[in-house]
Parts: sequence; structure tokens; C-alpha cells
Amino acid sequence: MKKLNIKVKITIWYLLLMTIMAGLLLGFLLLVSGSVSTQTAMDQLSQTVRGNLDQISMTDGTLQLGENFQFYDNGVYCLIYSQNESLLAGQLPVAFTAAEPFQNGLTRPVEVSSSRYYVLDFWVPLGWENGVWLRGILEAPENPQMLTNLLYIAMVTLPLYILLAALGGYAIARRAFRPLDQITSTAAAISEASDLSQRVELPPGDNEFTRLANTFNQMFERLERSFEAEKQFTADASHELRTPVSVIKSACEYAEKYGETPEEQRETLSMIHRQANRMSALIGQLLSITRLDQGVDIAREGKTDLSALVRTICEEQVCPPGRLISELQEGVTACVDTALITRLLQNLIDNGFKYGKPEGHVWVSLEQTEEEIRLCVKDDGIGIPAEAQEKVWQRFYQVDPSRGEKGGAGLGLSMVQRIAQAHGGTVSLESIPDVGSSFTLHLPLEKMC
Repeated sequence: MKKLNIKVKITIWYLLLMTIMAGLLLGFLLLVSGSVSTQTAMDQLSQTVRGNLDQISMTDGTLQLGENFQFYDNGVYCLIYSQNESLLAGQLPVAFTAAEPFQNGLTRPVEVSSSRYYVLDFWVPLGWENGVWLRGILEAPENPQMLTNLLYIAMVTLPLYILLAALGGYAIARRAFRPLDQITSTAAAISEASDLSQRVELPPGDNEFTRLANTFNQMFERLERSFEAEKQFTADASHELRTPVSVIKSACEYAEKYGETPEEQRETLSMIHRQANRMSALIGQLLSITRLDQGVDIAREGKTDLSALVRTICEEQVCPPGRLISELQEGVTACVDTALITRLLQNLIDNGFKYGKPEGHVWVSLEQTEEEIRLCVKDDGIGIPAEAQEKVWQRFYQVDPSRGEKGGAGLGLSMVQRIAQAHGGTVSLESIPDVGSSFTLHLPLEKMC
């Protein structure tokens, strides 16, 4: 059996609710109409009996009835009884055989066989001690016309009402779930095409479906970033690890094929060790950049004394005295990730010494202006040609590939740029060939604590 979709289920529940409400309304109308019918009959009985009260009098000990006295009017029987409850005038209904005691001014129902009557008595005093009883009897309507008409109308209109409720409920549910159908179709199309760059069109307004579509778009955006980062990591790793793996493989094949002296074996192992270290460092850098691309490394921002942090990093550098010079403004604080800023500054300092003169210098400066916070690393090295300055931020790009292993993998500046972007900042480059380069981190004032 095919499962019902959510629109049909909602329609069924809506129809069931409307049917229950219609039944309750019909029952209420029947109850009210029955009460109205009863009250109408009692009012009719009271009005007729009270109209005869002033038509009864006593003259010289003889009971006198006015010419407007009505023994039967609109189904109401009026009878006169003596003080000792003997019938003096009037005629009982044929089916009324009950011996109902007299109760002055109280209208009450009386059951006689299968019939129901309403009885109303009034004591009519005719002197100090004498008087008569005036009794009114009305047969209760067994099937009032109002109830009959109401039931007939309900029998005709209730099926039509249920049908209209079903159609209307389904139309409302279908219209209400139209944005969900669009979201489902778009998500299915994205899944079939494997194109995570597509986005779900946001329905108008600010409702549950709009928030759902926005959540889907955020999910697709995160999946796209993760997928792209994974592709980039795979491509980078396969590209850059090929060289050290090839070197290790060639060294092992050479050692297996040719006999080596102990000195040659130590040299081969040393080369394999160096290549393994290079691979380990490269994988670590790739993983760090991948985490930055996915946005998982920016989660520990806190108030940091940048002046103290930069001073500590400079003091911990292993270099000849006087080659690393720091000019730091005191009291500069910002909300940053300490570990990432440390990595950024360490990469820039390492680059300054790698591409500097043999006895060159690196200058580190920190200052806070009215516009931003600036962290600058400057060297007096070989510099970067103008045509290459836009490319140095690309992964694995090297201005001088001939430097080999000492030049690194070309990931340092790419990581520096990603760390700056993750903090909402930018990094700029000024370089003159054979004069030196200057890298500056610009942090917005929003990062100040």
C-alpha cells in the first residue's frame, strides 16, 4: 500500500476536525432549538392561561366567565376546578389521564403513557375563603417543525460541506507546502548534478520555509567548501609529495641494486630521512591550510596583548644576535587567535631569513593607528620581481625554484594570507629586487579589545 504524503495526511486531519466541528455545531443547534421549542410552548401556555384569569368572577355565589374566556386556544386546554379540585368547566384532553396535583404558578411537564404535556395552575381567589383553580394543559410537540427543518438542511448541506472542506483543505496544504516542494526539487537537482555551487531559491517572507531554505544553503556552502578543500588537498598532496617519494624510491632501488659502502649507506639513509621530514612538514602545512579553508581553525579568538606576543616570538628566534630587530608599540591589544598569529609571524620571519642576504637583517614592527593595527616584517634580501608579486600568494609558487629544499614548499605565504583573511584582515607586499621585501598584516579596528 502506497504511503500517504504529508499533504494528504494534513487534509485528512483537517477534514476530520471540520467534521467534528460540524457535528458539534449541529448538536448545539439541535439542543438550542429543542430548548427554544420547549420555551415557546411554555410561553404559549402561560400567555393563554394568564389571558383567562381576568375572565373569571363570582356573582351571588355563582361562577361567572367572561365572553373572552377561551376553553381551547392554540392547543391549550383551559379548565376550572373547585376549591376541592372538582372539575367545574372545561374538557380534559382525551389522552390526559394523570391525576396531577395542583401547584400554583408552576409550569411543569407531565408524562402520560407515551405522551408529554405541560401543565400550569393558578389559584383564583373569589372572596375571603372561596376561589377556584384555573388549569392549562398543552401537549408538548413531539417533532417540532424547526427541528425537522434543521435536520433536513443538515442532511443536504453536511455532505457538501465535507466535500468543500476536503477540497479546500487539500488546496491550502498544497499551497502551503509549495515552497517545500521547490526546496526538495532543488536539493534533488543539486544531488543528481553533483553541483554544490547551486543554491535553493529563498521563498518570499520570513517564515519556516525561508529559514529551512537558508539552512540548506548554508549546509551546501559548507559542503562545497569542504569538498573543494578536499580536492585541493588531494591535488596539492599528490603534486608535492611526488618528488620526495620519487627520491626515496630511487635511493632505495639504488641501494638494493648496487652494493654500498657504510658511508654511502649512511648518506642514503640521511637523504631518506631528510625527504621524510620534508614530507611530514609538507603534510602538516597542507592540513593546516585545509582547516583554514574549511573555517575550523578560527574558534579560539580572545583578548591578546599583541605587543607581548610579538616580543616573545622575536626573542625565541634562533638567529645570530643583531640580525632580528623589533620595533614594537606597547599596549597594543586585539581579539585574535594566538596560535594562528604566531604561525603567521613565524612564517614571515622564516621567509625573511630564507630569502635574505647571508648576513642580512629582518625587522619586525607593530603599531596601532587611528585606522588599523599593523604588523610588519621587513627584510633586506633578494626582493621579489614586480611580475611575481601577485603570484607569491598562490600555493606552491616559488620565485626561485632553484633554491630546492631550502626554499620550502611554497605554502608559507599562502597560509599567511589565509590567516589574515580568517581574522577579517589583509596582508600587503612591498618589494624591490635586490633591496628587500616588506610584508604587512592589516587588522581592522573591530579586532581591538
